[in-house]
Amino acid sequence: MDSQALGPKKEIILCEDGTYTLFSHDFNEPYHSTKDGALHESLEKHVKPAFSFKKDKKNLVILDICFGLGYNTFATLYYLKTQQLSTKIHIISPEFDEHLVRSLDTFSFPPEFYFLKPIIQAISKNLFYEDSQCKIEILLGDARESIPKIKEKIDIIYQDAFSPAHNPLLWTKEYFGSIRAISKEDAVLTTYSIAASIRLGLYENGFYLFLHHAPMMRSSTVASLGMLEEIEYIDMELKKIRNPKAKSMRDKSYFLGKKSLYNVGHFHTILSNNKE
Repeated sequence: MDSQALGPKKEIILCEDGTYTLFSHDFNEPYHSTKDGALHESLEKHVKPAFSFKKDKKNLVILDICFGLGYNTFATLYYLKTQQLSTKIHIISPEFDEHLVRSLDTFSFPPEFYFLKPIIQAISKNLFYEDSQCKIEILLGDARESIPKIKEKIDIIYQDAFSPAHNPLLWTKEYFGSIRAISKEDAVLTTYSIAASIRLGLYENGFYLFLHHAPMMRSSTVASLGMLEEIEYIDMELKKIRNPKAKSMRDKSYFLGKKSLYNVGHFHTILSNNKE
């Protein structure tokens, strides 16, 4: 496993669950929580909660934001196999780092993914894979540009971009509006973020918010366009009363012309007003 094969400004790091992830020096943070662990985080914060509300569906379209090392996508296939599910899935995943995706066949994934080696090789080579049960498509480029072009209606969204502090344009109210536009009326979104600003951006686009708990895992957020049962509901109107300074993140704060730039000082001022 060679760090340089995975691209410059990336460093391989070991997570507490024994799996490996990368640290991005471009974004100044790891691709996964090193405490929660790459595989554990993907399963417990995204795959398991999402599928718990879609277990009766025979076909699912999943939007994986963003592909990165592919853990969320591969953990989904692992979950299907271990749970012996016949669900047919179509995973669509934007990703700007083509070099990383094409180098994934050199990465040391956990033993749980060994059966996926032919799929990982196909994605590395073709940015695409399809068999009788699953179809995986990588959409190269800016997710903000590729998402509105998606024709399929989405059942599940794994909102797993780099953090709002380092990649704010994939967390704004307008960005979530583009997600809402291509989602089914009962779509479910999972994300590690519990920030008030992120929840407000989802809420202002018609999502109900819920707090997800998992064993040996910090709490995370589940959002849905329909009310969910057997999960802790978050009353956003009450949250707004208790924290009147909280605001959703907006595009106008981060776009400078047509470039994806943002005012870091202004952004951290917003963050300080949006702590729970």
